[in-house]
Amino acid sequence: MVRVRFAPSPTGNLHIGGGRTALFNWLYAQAKGGKFVLRIEDTDQVRSKQEFVDEILFSLKWLGFNWDEVEFQSKRFELYREQAQKLLSSGKAYEEKTDKGTAIIYKVTPQTIKINDLIRGEIVFDSSTIKDQVLIKSDGTPTYNFACVVDDAAMQITHVIRGDDHISNTPKQIMLYQAMGFALPEFAHLPLIMGTEGRLSKRTGATAISDYRKMGYLAPALVNYLLLLSWSPGENREVIDIQEAVKLFDIKDVNKTAAAFDLKKLDWMNNQYLKKEDPEKLADLLIPLLKEKNYIQENNIDRNYLLSLIKLFRERLTRLNDFPDWADFFFLEEIVIDPKAQEKFLSKDLSKEFRLFLQRLEALKEFNLENIEEAFRKLVQELNLETKALIHPIRVALTGKTVGPGLFEVIYYLGLARTKKRLEKFIK
Repeated sequence: MVRVRFAPSPTGNLHIGGGRTALFNWLYAQAKGGKFVLRIEDTDQVRSKQEFVDEILFSLKWLGFNWDEVEFQSKRFELYREQAQKLLSSGKAYEEKTDKGTAIIYKVTPQTIKINDLIRGEIVFDSSTIKDQVLIKSDGTPTYNFACVVDDAAMQITHVIRGDDHISNTPKQIMLYQAMGFALPEFAHLPLIMGTEGRLSKRTGATAISDYRKMGYLAPALVNYLLLLSWSPGENREVIDIQEAVKLFDIKDVNKTAAAFDLKKLDWMNNQYLKKEDPEKLADLLIPLLKEKNYIQENNIDRNYLLSLIKLFRERLTRLNDFPDWADFFFLEEIVIDPKAQEKFLSKDLSKEFRLFLQRLEALKEFNLENIEEAFRKLVQELNLETKALIHPIRVALTGKTVGPGLFEVIYYLGLARTKKRLEKFIK
């Protein structure tokens, strides 16, 4: 059975590179009917923090990567010492005493090491360039490479899928597998994720997964985007459901070249998912954001009204967090008008036009979209005005913005009373 592992260190939050590594491991396990093991590599007792463990677990669950088993290296120190002692007894390792204690070190022997990487093909290493490897440090804790090999063998990991920054660790680990008589797993090294301007930085996407959640990205959209960083479902397809990807995925199809992380592309992807998402689910995600801005209160949520507004904005949303900013005029009693928009569209006296429009609205037998639009179009025709000469000033007076949903929808959902109050401010 295929067994893979994702092994984060809880010395920080789960970042985008770790998220992609977790995805490809989880996906390969799903595709092969295997097991996905989560191993928390918390041997660094100074820098490892419970808050980071919690954040990593939460982020993985949010992305949808449920694990079959979870292990903590900090609980396995006895096993590492036991294996190091065996190497010491067999003469493959030696001790080195320091002021802090005694270290156990593996003696590297000259050899050529070959691996058939599932993504990169054959990679050859010369062990003469590798110095003797510390197994147990003088403080009694295991080194990364040693603990990694002992655990992968004990957990029966069949495929090690990780970033290509680990390629230099692979020959060191292979020597330890062989020294301890363990079966070698297969290796697959994922290419780096680069920013659009070179190395990935905070500005170009090197952000924690939890930050993307807070910024208003949907988990399926982020997973879909991470999937495209080094893999393609073919036929120039970009939007793909994760369950369909499971049927198509093979680790051997992953690209060798570095993938570029493009926030604009992620925004586009998120918009594709927001457009298709159930408004009820979006409402559940948006209510906390609206409460945060005091736009709604717990005991005063008109859910049907909110659903109507979500449907109004859903097509144009890039992130969930856009909604409170773009739709603020539906929730605020006093709106803030963009000064440039006011100068451009409301500096001219439109008292007559606004007054006539309000009279038409008040005279409507039924205040609905069709009648609002008809009243507006008849008025501009009678006044011999271009539509834009009135539609832009009314929009700015009602919303404070120059762009947004259709004006007649804005008027309908604001209601007659609020429409009248806002327009009257510009009637002398």
